[in-house]
Amino acid sequence: MSQPSVIFATAGYDHTIRFWEARSGKCYRTLQYQDSQVNKLEITPDKHFLAAAGNPHIRLFDINSNNAQHVKSFDGHTANVMAVGFQCDGKWMYSGSEDGTVKIWDMRAPGVQREYESRAAVNTVVLHPNQTELISGDQNGNIRVWDLTANSCSCELVPEVDTAVRSLTVMWDGSLVVAANNNGTCYVWRLLRGTQTMTYFEPLHKLQAHNKYILKCLLSPEYCDPQRYLATTSADQTVKIWNVDGFSLEKTLKGHQRWVWDCVFSVDAAYLITASSDATARLWNMSTGESIKVYQGHHKAIVCCALHDGSESQPS
Repeated sequence: MSQPSVIFATAGYDHTIRFWEARSGKCYRTLQYQDSQVNKLEITPDKHFLAAAGNPHIRLFDINSNNAQHVKSFDGHTANVMAVGFQCDGKWMYSGSEDGTVKIWDMRAPGVQREYESRAAVNTVVLHPNQTELISGDQNGNIRVWDLTANSCSCELVPEVDTAVRSLTVMWDGSLVVAANNNGTCYVWRLLRGTQTMTYFEPLHKLQAHNKYILKCLLSPEYCDPQRYLATTSADQTVKIWNVDGFSLEKTLKGHQRWVWDCVFSVDAAYLITASSDATARLWNMSTGESIKVYQGHHKAIVCCALHDGSESQPS
């Protein structure tokens, strides 16, 4: 099976994962995810595998084969897995779950390698670009930095007490972190290195981005200079694009008919893909704010999407 240069997948509550031709809008492959809905998708850096996080398993599918079955299962969580991602060369995977834990998995060995207790349902986990810290956000409003070198929590903060942190995103150069919550607020901090390499959060901005839940916040990738963007998706059915320089509103993307759960930038940030409860995904032109493609085929809410349109990373 030849591998397309752009890997784009969606999933959600109809127990299927769909792969799409981004330009034509054609679905060219459908996988069944029998166990549960799919909460999160992530593509490995080498574009060989797709991780699908459900309840409570994480299944790994081979992107380059016709095999409809998963090739590996990561079992250890006891509730919905809400976050999954990979270290830059794909040697290990991290996950966060409503069971209150953050876990690290070696891609070449069975079982959980490390586990961190958040003491509340984990909604979001991101890996710092330095590859040595995980940042998690939970249902009780806690943000924690897990120092993988020291194997401990090195920083803890609560931007709003008892307000769930729904999504976290870190700037590609490690300079900023943004947290989005259930009140529609984004908190922006400058990330500084303190003594003994501890991460320090310096408050930079508080952005009232939406009047309803923010379900995803995402900073644009490295290759879109000079403009840097923050995208926020919301229960208000819109996606908003903010200029990171001053956090002024650049555009509001309208077209979805229900909650917008997830989004992902193209590698050059010229395009944005979104996933919605209206059972569609959309491709947006960032310069015009227009929806230029609608992906239809799912029968229930789409809550996650994954895109890898860059060159394959070369594992060290």
